[in-house]
Amino acid sequence: MTFLFSSSLQSTLRPTRRTVLAASVTAAVTLMAAPAWAQATWPTKPVRIVVPFAAGGTTDILARAVAPELSKAFGQQFIVDNRAGAGGNVGAELVARAPNDGYTLLMGTVGTHGINRALYPKLPFDPIKDFVPITLVAAVPNVMEMNAEKAKTLNIHNVQDFIKYAKANPGKLNMASSGSGTSIHLAGELFKSMTGTFMAHIPYKGSGPALLDMVGGNADVMFDNLPSSMAQIKAGKLTALAVTSAQRSPALPDIPTVAEVGGPTLKGFEASSWFGLLAPAGTSPEIVNRIQQEVAKSLGTPAIKEKMLAQGALPSGNSPADFTKLIASEHVKWAKVVKDSGAKVD
Repeated sequence: MTFLFSSSLQSTLRPTRRTVLAASVTAAVTLMAAPAWAQATWPTKPVRIVVPFAAGGTTDILARAVAPELSKAFGQQFIVDNRAGAGGNVGAELVARAPNDGYTLLMGTVGTHGINRALYPKLPFDPIKDFVPITLVAAVPNVMEMNAEKAKTLNIHNVQDFIKYAKANPGKLNMASSGSGTSIHLAGELFKSMTGTFMAHIPYKGSGPALLDMVGGNADVMFDNLPSSMAQIKAGKLTALAVTSAQRSPALPDIPTVAEVGGPTLKGFEASSWFGLLAPAGTSPEIVNRIQQEVAKSLGTPAIKEKMLAQGALPSGNSPADFTKLIASEHVKWAKVVKDSGAKVD
């Protein structure tokens, strides 16, 4: 059977130049709009914040402070995922290799993004090229502390007492840290190099497990991030000898700085820490900016701000550009500290 179309029907079915052009433009617009539409609807599923240390430390505390705020702001769960190991390198590498779709973030630290490139001969990721900075969450001082009973037994009440005992008893004290390459480790190494003392370094997979041994008396001294140690200091289980920042901490105003009481050998001593959110390189600027804006908003609320200040953390929420500049400057600073202190990966 043969079907014959009328000339009028054939002309209706035959695509004209105008029809083809219109279809092409529509298709192009649709393709161009797709990424924008995807960014506008992000997130459509839970977002993971990788913490490269064990639970209980400052990195974990800060991630768990911002995660609920982001969950409320975006209507999707922001889940904290602890991936400890190698001074934060295990978790950082996981995020560096993750898809850059905004669903995997890192709570980076001065260790993962300021120290480790100078300390580790073969870092499994590039802290500059493999990440896009989102925002600095907070900066914190470290605190030089001892097990309270040990300090009392050894008659150590201040930094000078500590130096005197350590020099008279080389190797009898050990030094805990949250992992090789962390600011906690480097603060201790810098102290050792400037004072000519020696304490065996015991690296843990985060401040949480290190603090358990500090409180239990199995570790003697630690240069911990202040927020994770604050509760134990207030409970009298740890004795704070000094803070490592340039100025005293408003959270512990009666505790001097190391430089303040360390004498000529510790003049200029400073080894503070910072923590911030980063995403895999190539993550959409729109997603990055949306996260930064919500973090800044939450850190500006009185409840969150007061809670962080009480723990010894100074909230930030700065722009991606400013955070990028900070990371670049920290590479230069900590490379010098690693070289001057002679710090090694255990």
